[in-house]
Amino acid sequence: MANIRQIAKLAGVSVSTVSRVLNGHPYVSADKRRAVEDVMARLNYSRNINAVHLLRGRTDMVGIMLPSINHPYFSRLVEGMSDEALDQGLRLVLCQTGYDENEERRALALVKEKQIDGLIVCSKSLGWSEIASYRSYGALVSCGEDAGERISSVYIDHYRSFETGMRHLLSKGHRKIGLCMSRYVSSSSERRRSAYLNALREIGEPCREAWTFYDCYDIESGADVMRRLKAMAERPTAMIVTGDQVAVGMMAEAGKHGWRVPEDLALMGLDNQPIAEVLGLTTIDNHLYEMGREALRMLRAELADPDDGRKRRRLEIACELIVRSTV
Repeated sequence: MANIRQIAKLAGVSVSTVSRVLNGHPYVSADKRRAVEDVMARLNYSRNINAVHLLRGRTDMVGIMLPSINHPYFSRLVEGMSDEALDQGLRLVLCQTGYDENEERRALALVKEKQIDGLIVCSKSLGWSEIASYRSYGALVSCGEDAGERISSVYIDHYRSFETGMRHLLSKGHRKIGLCMSRYVSSSSERRRSAYLNALREIGEPCREAWTFYDCYDIESGADVMRRLKAMAERPTAMIVTGDQVAVGMMAEAGKHGWRVPEDLALMGLDNQPIAEVLGLTTIDNHLYEMGREALRMLRAELADPDDGRKRRRLEIACELIVRSTV
């Protein structure tokens, strides 16, 4: 394959001029740029991108570690990151892990091996201590959870978010409130569950296990929850649901059985996905799109200041109650 010295000779320019053309340098005359490009086209020349990365000391690629791409929560985060990456001239590498610890280590290894400049961690199974040990190899940012002093973080207060939803249900007179969540074991689930239990405890209501549902991620699982509620002799008057799509599945199934929302069952969603606005679902807006953009900006700041090892950036994104028609 041709090299830049051969291109320079055939184009009648210096090697440095070829280098400037390859790197998009503006200070090259139109005639010389055209001569270089003509030779490259004739020789079908393409750069060795790995050599370029080695020379520049960066790849302009950042990774996103997430358990699943096909989930509205993570899709909304990635949407924000993607738009910000376009503005910053960065490319994204999606690392889907399925909460497998070895897959998470493979994603972190991309930072160690300099295949990417940094990694945004959206959700994980590994402990923060192990993840933080990779920070010496590149930039790391937590998106969605506060990693404390170990890693820069942009996050939401999962307790406060769920507490806001519970307070609204209680203000509407509901006392028999059920819970619908995704993962049972995770730091965010634990905080949300604590907010739910504490709100019930304050009004002297017990937690009814029959009214708590887990592993609910999509419209189909929401419909299944509603079918299970229908079979119960005693049912809650309201449900607080992790994920708007799950709540929408419950709304759709309720209509099939002649149940009215909110008269027969009030529904509180989470995250304010576009479908929630379309169907009038009351929800908690955790501003996921904005959080995704902020995570990418934070990672970019880490890359711009790699020698500041003592500084950790932390930003909490406030939640917001969106009142519509289902409560």
